Amino acid sequence: MIWGLLPVAYLLGTFPSAVMVARSKGIDITAVGSRNPGASNVARTMGTPWGILVFVLDGLKGAIPAGVGLALDEPKATYALVAAAVVGHMYPVTRRFVGGKGVATVGGALVVLHPLVFIALTAIWVAIRKGTGKASLGSLVIAVGLPIGVALDGSPAWEVAATVGLAALVLLRHLDNIKRLVRGSELSASRQGSHPSAATTHGPASGTAHDRASKPH
Repeated sequence: MIWGLLPVAYLLGTFPSAVMVARSKGIDITAVGSRNPGASNVARTMGTPWGILVFVLDGLKGAIPAGVGLALDEPKATYALVAAAVVGHMYPVTRRFVGGKGVATVGGALVVLHPLVFIALTAIWVAIRKGTGKASLGSLVIAVGLPIGVALDGSPAWEVAATVGLAALVLLRHLDNIKRLVRGSELSASRQGSHPSAATTHGPASGTAHDRASKPH
């Protein structure tokens, strides 16, 4: 039964939290800042409270499948449901497979599965973000730290391997960030100034999928 919930978990992951929150204020989040539909870009563009709201909403997309899996006492299938939600967030069929980076969605699952690891990694992310001004650098560090933290939490080898897979997905979606960090051209996580005219909402179809995929995140 639980394996039949994989499509449901994927569709849950496609819920466009950042797009909808920004659109409620007349902003097309895919046209401003880093153009990534995620919590960091919303915080950069609209302010920290809005970024936190998107983080919570995106986190729920991971927490709900994790909770369902635990309730059904299916630990391995739980990670499959979480992975499906993360893939839905990153590659939503509803938005031409151009989505977010998956950090908040994985984080939401971690709240349910390993809350102490979540707290530790969140503290590391905040410290790096404040120290360097680069949210993406913090995300990369905690992605690498995810399986390490789960292993230190006493988890079995299969679960550590599952978190390696989730971390790999996050790192894959951050390849452009890694390149910009190396070049020294990565955007600051600090809130930007007034919104450019491009921030005006034009709906989800504005621009081509190739255009959005090629823009910095």
